[in-house]
This record gives sequence, C-alpha cells and structure tokens, in this order.
Amino acid sequence: MVFDVSVALNWILFLALFPIAFFWLRRAWRIMVKRDFSEVALKRGESPRNPARYAPFAAAINLIGGGIVVFVIFGILTARFDFETWSAIAGSTIWMKFIFDFILSRQAHPMVLKKRNKQENAAGDAGK
Repeated sequence: MVFDVSVALNWILFLALFPIAFFWLRRAWRIMVKRDFSEVALKRGESPRNPARYAPFAAAINLIGGGIVVFVIFGILTARFDFETWSAIAGSTIWMKFIFDFILSRQAHPMVLKKRNKQENAAGDAGK
C-alpha cells in the first residue's frame, strides 16, 4: 500500500467516524434520558418555543445516525465492508443527519411574516 493523499483522506474519514458517533449518541442520550432540550431544533442558536415537542424527533435523528455510524465502524474493523460500501454509507449518513436536523429546525421555527403597521401603509400610499 502506497501512502498518498487518497489513503490519508480515507484514514481521516475513518478516524472522524469515532467522534461523530460519540457526539451524536451523546446528544441522543441527553435528550432521551437527561431531558436536556437545549440542543433541540436550534435555529441561529435559539431554541424553539416548545423544544419538548420536537425532542423525540431530534433524539431519533441522533440515535439512528449514531447507530449507523457505529455499525459502519464495526463493519470496517471486522473487514465486512469494502471501501466503496463503508464510505458511501458513512457519507450518506452524515449528509442525511445534517439535512434532517435542518428540516427539524425549520419546522420548529416557522416563518412568520411581519405585518406592516398603519404608518408604513400610509407612507407607502402617499408616495404613489
């Protein structure tokens, strides 16, 4: 095996799976067991009005994502997965976790259209 850039990137991806799994499973533990909703559906660092409502979804996203990453780690260590398989599963899992977290945060923070007050309406009508 020749050590080149692709081998280094593969090792970085493999070693990055360990902290990823740790943080995702720890977040699921905090939400489900410790009932800490401080990291549930954040948008710009702010929690939604009722984070307990979205906590089961956030816990499921983190638990499933962390479980798949642990499964991939064991598959790599036991040589059950070739490179294409484990990198595809790991990459898809990471991207889907980010996408589902984004969707949940946008669902928890609905877009509110601000109504213009009467003074702005009057000023707008006078300018026409």
